Amino acid sequence: MTSDTPFVLTPVDHPTDVDGLRPRTRLVHAGVNRSPFDETSEALYLTSGYVYQSAEEAEAAFANDKIRYVYSRFRNPTVQAFETRLAAYEQAERCFATATGMAAVHAALLSQIRAGDHIVAPHAMFGSCLWILKQLGTQYGADVTFVDGTDLDQWRSALARPTRLVFLETPSNPMLDIVDLAAVSALAHAAGALVIVDNVFATPVLQRPLTLGADVVVYSATKHIDGQGRCLGGAILCSEDFATTLAPFLRNTGPALSPFNAWVLLKGLETMELRVRAQVEAATAIARALESHPRVARVLYPGLESHPQFALARRQMKAGGTLIAFEPIGGKAEAFRLSNRLRIIRISNNLGDSKSLVTHPATTTHQKLTDDERGRVGIGAASLRLSVGLEDPQDLIDDLNQALDAL
Repeated sequence: MTSDTPFVLTPVDHPTDVDGLRPRTRLVHAGVNRSPFDETSEALYLTSGYVYQSAEEAEAAFANDKIRYVYSRFRNPTVQAFETRLAAYEQAERCFATATGMAAVHAALLSQIRAGDHIVAPHAMFGSCLWILKQLGTQYGADVTFVDGTDLDQWRSALARPTRLVFLETPSNPMLDIVDLAAVSALAHAAGALVIVDNVFATPVLQRPLTLGADVVVYSATKHIDGQGRCLGGAILCSEDFATTLAPFLRNTGPALSPFNAWVLLKGLETMELRVRAQVEAATAIARALESHPRVARVLYPGLESHPQFALARRQMKAGGTLIAFEPIGGKAEAFRLSNRLRIIRISNNLGDSKSLVTHPATTTHQKLTDDERGRVGIGAASLRLSVGLEDPQDLIDDLNQALDAL
């Protein structure tokens, strides 16, 4: 090549071999497809499409688009790097990235539902997930049965007849109910059902549903995977068999993750274990401090012995997580007064961020539920959800104490 010869950048496919490497190392090195420039950071391919050297090459690509990149709606080098890295960390056969977490939930469910299918799910889950099951599920002709996710007898009763899907989240949003993944998965499989788990609250650092019997795991990557409030994203981890119906659904409906967001999420994965472990340490200290405060009526944290499913949480999670549910003595007015007096902790509906955030679920994330529906899952007028960030834990305890003391 002479000095005046143009250099053509052609993506090459030689990802780092991560077989045998430990999970934390996989978060840094898995899925790296280096360009001829051999950059240290992953390349960002901001392109919608790709060109062909001949009409014959285009014909071959559309006949088998696995041989090369065809269109970024369903395959992009940067997005694929994110998918490869997350799949390597969870040891899943496939990973599909989506534009948001709800796009991941929607695709995982709607790619499978057929008229007449029976679906079982707990009452306790994120409001938008409930909407998909109650509105879209029934609109598509599915029969949805809701249960108390902590009651195995209700699961047994609901799964006594043939079932297509089980969808659940554990810990649940926002009151941190714990569902027995191994037991429910066994019951579901006996009924012929696939088990889809929203693992957002636990994170892949603390809980691996696929090893406990689940078939599919979904994430809002917006939360702990990015973890710094920068972008939206989602992910679905599954088997090759599940991918045979999911892949065409995603390709033709188009909930694609942008390459830029994929690049940001790749950077987030590199530090996810470090962030989550620091947040868990802080959350444990804060939960204990809240539990001892005279102005706090109730604290729910899976890492506390007082949690109703503490033994189960200890069995299937590595730690209690980064979320705390608690209630000041009083009602909505006291919860609002406390939230408004916080100086470091900010009011937001997000979670898993490096900044600590407080949410009043009854008036935000679960506002659309009826009073009976909120009562059924334990959301009270004073209930608050605290997402613990990366600040000094003592500063957060001091902030909560000064707000509580003023009530």
